[in-house]
Amino acid sequence: MAIRIEKKIVGYKIGDNEEVAAAAVAATPAAATAGDKNGDNVVHLHEKLERPEMLIGSTYKVKTPLSEHALYVTINDIILNHGTDYELRRPFEIFINSKNMDHFQWIVALTRIISAVFRKGGDVTFLVEELRSVFDPRGGYFKKGGKYMPSLVAEIGDAIECHMRMIGLLKDDGLDENQKKLVAEKRAQFEAASGGGSGAETVVTGDFPEGSQLCIKCHTKAAIKMDGCLTCLNCGESKCG
Repeated sequence: MAIRIEKKIVGYKIGDNEEVAAAAVAATPAAATAGDKNGDNVVHLHEKLERPEMLIGSTYKVKTPLSEHALYVTINDIILNHGTDYELRRPFEIFINSKNMDHFQWIVALTRIISAVFRKGGDVTFLVEELRSVFDPRGGYFKKGGKYMPSLVAEIGDAIECHMRMIGLLKDDGLDENQKKLVAEKRAQFEAASGGGSGAETVVTGDFPEGSQLCIKCHTKAAIKMDGCLTCLNCGESKCG
């Protein structure tokens, strides 16, 4: 920090650290001191921030039909401004481990790039959409619950999205009351129509009826056709508006 000298220098001496710090505080304008109290001294995440000795995190299991071995995605978080009103939990690094060595090189490269983006700071939520839009030319697969995954990279992005929602970096808007009401009505109508006449019970795969189609919005096999209109029981998307 620069200190402007207003008077003529008539002497000098070598001061210790405490004296230098006291002089710097005395030369600090009152406005700057007040600014610190208003949150200007908040620590933000950036690439020069050193890694603490210990980080907290979560591990997500990714089991795909593409390999007999599962992948374990570990995301560690750093807590900034701990114990203050500005406390914030942000992802800091990611590791992916598996017994399957077929994808070793590109997975190591991917984790290093993602970790570098995490440490850069700023808005890192764009990573989710970028990863989930990667398609495997050999075709995707359905994970448990009927959700379609276009590639292994997309499921890694899905795990990152789940973690960001858990720490509050992404907000889950969910369905509004009208959408919830519509989904409940469509589900009740479908179950009544499927169970009527022959008395057969509706077969449900995951949480949605068997034979449900893939929803183009949420990529879940939860879209049913009722009264000539395709309606998703997961997100409420409907071609009828």
